[in-house]
Amino acid sequence: MEHRITEAGQLLDPQGRLREPGWASKLLLSYDRKAIKAPAWRIKEWDYYCVLSGDQGLALTIADNAYMGFVSGTVFDFAARREVSTTLMPLFPMGSLGLPSDSSEGVTEYRKDGTWLRFESSGGRRTLSFSWPGFGKAGTADYGLEGEIQLEELPPRESMVIATPFPGAPKAFYYNQKINCQEATGHYSLGGRKTVLERGKAFGVLDWGRGVWTWKNTWLWGSASGIAQLQGKDVRFGLNIGYGFGDTSAAGENMVFVDGVAHKIGRLTIELDEKDYLAPWKARSEDGRLDLVLEPDLDRFSSSDFLLLASIQHQVFGHWKGSVRLENGSQVEVQALRGFCEKVMNRW
Repeated sequence: MEHRITEAGQLLDPQGRLREPGWASKLLLSYDRKAIKAPAWRIKEWDYYCVLSGDQGLALTIADNAYMGFVSGTVFDFAARREVSTTLMPLFPMGSLGLPSDSSEGVTEYRKDGTWLRFESSGGRRTLSFSWPGFGKAGTADYGLEGEIQLEELPPRESMVIATPFPGAPKAFYYNQKINCQEATGHYSLGGRKTVLERGKAFGVLDWGRGVWTWKNTWLWGSASGIAQLQGKDVRFGLNIGYGFGDTSAAGENMVFVDGVAHKIGRLTIELDEKDYLAPWKARSEDGRLDLVLEPDLDRFSSSDFLLLASIQHQVFGHWKGSVRLENGSQVEVQALRGFCEKVMNRW
């Protein structure tokens, strides 16, 4: 039985250890960077947004990884099976980016040399504003990114929240919230080519992460948001699955969402072909309630290796299909739901 966190409180105890490992559907535990007792260069904080709409997509990240920042954007064209990415890596931010301690209120912002990204959250609504004149490939049509996107959570605003310790490292932890099925409106433009997001056809996910990480980790993470079918009717459906790092004996992060309500899923496995990342990925829970396949159309691959520091990432986008059985026995049918699954190895 996985442990569910049901009462509000502090995330860390006075010694800087995770007070209550487990999962929740709300951000009940309070994160305070000042309460961390580990070295400041081990702290990792990030806000990652991915907004998908049919054959188009956009991902934006602002991260403060202590000795290195990470400001990134990717524009996807799934029909053409291509993506355009740009990444900035400011050195030694060490908390100076000022990422908020709560996902629901505050501003995450990066500004330098004419480039700015601003993520503002308040009351279940988020605004992503950005102007990146140097984004993309100089001398091509893929140059310059700007836009403004509004995201709105679906009541009752339940999400995946997990507090994970690391074995053998009592002052290390990961506090994570994934908010699926945020309805997206607004627009963005790459090289002057404008994409307009329509309510009910575009959805965003937030990956909000705060923690102290150990040096070497590998994880799998799958996500999707959109429309599925429950008893013959369309419902807003979200998927969050993943594992691979930390001590997950108290809880895992596997969860689905139906019209804003969270449904916990137990342990599962994700099967992939590491010789062909564009082959189908299969996700199946131990109890058989979740049985899904991702049919890929794009592998966003990146690799960097600086001996002590390295990152190898395969973020594979495609369409999920299959079924998920809820606690009451009813079954959600998933057909061609746009999403992704990734395998990431970090030495950081």
